[in-house]
Amino acid sequence: MRRFSGVRVAAFAAVVLGTCLTAAPVAQAHDRQPPLGTENCTQTACHFDVPPGDYDVTVRLGGTAASSTSISGETRRSLLPETATAAGRRVTRSFTVNVRTPEGEPTGPDGTPGLDLTVGGSAPALDGIRVTPASRHVRQILLVGDSTVCDQPAAPYSGWGQQLPQYLRKGVAVANYADSGESTVTYLRNPLLWGTVQPLIRPGDLVLIQLAHNDKTTDEATYRANLETLVAGVRERGGKPVLVTPIVRRWFNADGTLDNDIALLVNGLGVNHPEVIRSVAAAEDVPLIDLTAKTKALVESLGVAGSKALYLYDEKKDNTHTSAYGATVYAGLVRDELLAQHLVPHGTVRVG
Repeated sequence: MRRFSGVRVAAFAAVVLGTCLTAAPVAQAHDRQPPLGTENCTQTACHFDVPPGDYDVTVRLGGTAASSTSISGETRRSLLPETATAAGRRVTRSFTVNVRTPEGEPTGPDGTPGLDLTVGGSAPALDGIRVTPASRHVRQILLVGDSTVCDQPAAPYSGWGQQLPQYLRKGVAVANYADSGESTVTYLRNPLLWGTVQPLIRPGDLVLIQLAHNDKTTDEATYRANLETLVAGVRERGGKPVLVTPIVRRWFNADGTLDNDIALLVNGLGVNHPEVIRSVAAAEDVPLIDLTAKTKALVESLGVAGSKALYLYDEKKDNTHTSAYGATVYAGLVRDELLAQHLVPHGTVRVG
């Protein structure tokens, strides 16, 4: 992420891109409010020199010409979907973003201090921006997972957790602590992972847990016990655990179905990961997002050719990891379940 050196940034900055930058003060949000400044944005990016935490971002989009603008930030997180604005019109959109170190995968590099945003879209037009520390009552969705969930550092890879923030409005922050290559065994053992995540859980926080792809040599008793440990650890902190079955691998049978061990994540010991997750969810009375069933239905409906775009088959001959498009589609499935199961308030979710 690009850092603008020597810049102290504003809690509110009205940005006239291509000409000049001006700023206007706002009421103190609380003690963590960043100092006012002016040179926080270029035509394509903004940098806010703020400490780790959750921040509310309000953007004003549009201009004299028709425009279409999206906002991403930090390690390639999609924060606002592409938004069309008619010529001469302005629209306001808000979201909450989590700033942390490391800013991407927990075992990855620290990244750039502060909050970095990128202005994209087919015809971007950022007319104004305001950043303030989020309320202490902001809802958190913490993600525990593997490479199919994490904030992937480089294209063409993308995890569904990296795309989930674009479906959420101001008031809900996604803190993605998924990490590439992790199993239930390694996630619990690494102090940078569960040892870091558990203390961050606050009463009422959602913690979505999807770990299975890398439990290739984990026996069923251990796998079940590890899931139960994660569930108990979330509840110990007052959080709400949500178990998520893994996305399918795009591995077709000759008849066009995915009913095989590779696709449905049955490991070499015969452990059926999705079935164990469903069983633990039922036994522990934990909400379940059956992403295995949902992604299986979608991939089979698209067929061998149509489903390639969801994964990195064309780019990498990879039938496990998703493209940005596929991760966005799968994040939408998670969003739908969060709504359907009343896990988040309807007003905090973008549905169109």
